[in-house]
Amino acid sequence: MKLIIALIQPTKLEAVKEALSRVEVFRLTVMDVQGFGRQKGYTEVYRGHEVTVNLLRKIELQIAVNEDFVEPTVNAILEAGRSGPDGKIFILPLDDCIRIRTGERGPEAI
Repeated sequence: MKLIIALIQPTKLEAVKEALSRVEVFRLTVMDVQGFGRQKGYTEVYRGHEVTVNLLRKIELQIAVNEDFVEPTVNAILEAGRSGPDGKIFILPLDDCIRIRTGERGPEAI
């Protein structure tokens, strides 16, 4: 089992969700996050003062998958989420998973 964490541009969320549906990945968690990376932010004028905005809005997806779904999931995110200079995919080992409703554990719980 793996936990896939992907940071994408907010404008790419719908395309990524559609691509994941095509590879039969339907369960994911979506979070609105802010981050600072290579883009280094931008400067804007607010009430006559120049303000540097260096935390940019991103979307974080968390997707727990069994081994067979790792590559299709990653490829779907790459295909639909490719944009600009930033965005990341992290693949982490997932030691265990427990479905609260039934108590199932491991790959069956995903």
